[in-house]
Amino acid sequence: MADGIRQAGLADADVVAPLFDAYRQFYGRPSDLEGARRFLAERLERGESVIFVVVEAGRALGFTQLYPSFSSVSMRPVWVLNDLFVAGDARRRGVGARLLRAARAHALRTGAARLVLAAAVTNAGAQALYERDGWRRDTAFLHYENELPKDGG
Repeated sequence: MADGIRQAGLADADVVAPLFDAYRQFYGRPSDLEGARRFLAERLERGESVIFVVVEAGRALGFTQLYPSFSSVSMRPVWVLNDLFVAGDARRRGVGARLLRAARAHALRTGAARLVLAAAVTNAGAQALYERDGWRRDTAFLHYENELPKDGG
């Protein structure tokens, strides 16, 4: 596995899965390493997401996962930066900033109108990273959610 930052392929699901599992735990979910690996592999196999990973000394330090969407108004693609996680011992070393740059470069290459993301209100560290990178809070729109039951009922 080459060091640096790269777009992950299907073979990288095992490399990214421990970080993805830790990311989910950060948001209060129980550990499920096999489920994390399976979820990532499905997204990559189906072309449903784009994942960038930073690797140093053969170890994954951070990842970001982008999902495609579209803007009807601009009639262009939009990328949802849904996940960004850096291993605890790799924080404050520029890994997150490198991942944000890779996401931006990908969005530009694909002709996207914009990148969007949501940050937990309590995650001041992530908010500071995004704002340092030029991201701005949306003050024009309110965003709503409608949580659906897992069983579809």
